[in-house]
Amino acid sequence: MTLAETSTTIPTPPPGTAGALPGSSGGVSPAATELDAFARDWQQWHDELETGRRAPHGFLAYTSVNFLDDHPRRFDGVPGVWSTGERGPVVELDPGEVFVIDGVQVSGRHEYGVIGERTFHRAGFGDVVVELSRRGGRDLVRPLYPDHGLRVGYRGTPTFAPHPRWVIEAVFEAEEPRDIPIAAAIPEITHTHSTPGRVRFTIDGESYALTLIARGAGQATLLFRDATSGVTTYAASRTLGVALPSDGTDRVVLDFNRATNLQCAYTDYSPCPLAPAENRLPFAVEAGEKIPLDRTS
Repeated sequence: MTLAETSTTIPTPPPGTAGALPGSSGGVSPAATELDAFARDWQQWHDELETGRRAPHGFLAYTSVNFLDDHPRRFDGVPGVWSTGERGPVVELDPGEVFVIDGVQVSGRHEYGVIGERTFHRAGFGDVVVELSRRGGRDLVRPLYPDHGLRVGYRGTPTFAPHPRWVIEAVFEAEEPRDIPIAAAIPEITHTHSTPGRVRFTIDGESYALTLIARGAGQATLLFRDATSGVTTYAASRTLGVALPSDGTDRVVLDFNRATNLQCAYTDYSPCPLAPAENRLPFAVEAGEKIPLDRTS
């Protein structure tokens, strides 16, 4: 997908900026050569993102989501009888059913043991993968079929045209890490995530503070909604990676051009975490990804 195909217009500035970069006191736009280089770098990033989505066993290949409990049961498209309990998930494979797990053939009864939150365990049979994971304290199984229509027919994700005006300097307000509940796209699940603090920035004289969730050493995720949500962008949330300060300062950069869709924008089988209530921006963030072409909201 080329830049010309994603959008034909430069996003309008946030309210009251009159063409200036957010957080600035005015000035001229970057030179055309700088904009070209900025757009090329962004385009390479987005092309790689789209390539990952089209992977044979990427999330577009999910065909169902199935929650485990202590009652053994079968699920469509998934070999074996599955259950879970205090000792973790168990699958009982019928004679002739074989999984390949970490390169080793498995038959009969296989005990996974207790699995960690947000860990993923994959087993293959033929060209199909069965994924076991734990989300919101619940064990679940999802099959991934490479020939699933959603993956085969994927037409791409449109975007706003990238522009440096949406690269915003912010202040990281660190706090003692604490767990917070986060709603999920699948109502049966409530996530628990750790937050390292907030990011605060000012646009048009108004200050906004948004809660981060931890994503690993020196990294965080910003889940947010804005005035485009449900209009031109996915209604539930978009997500943005944030590099936390490592130079002794409290400064961070929010590049909203790289705001992406969650998996639940594409498939009903992903229990994505959704933006906390306080992470709603009242203006339109006309940057980053829009509603996927195969979805309507």
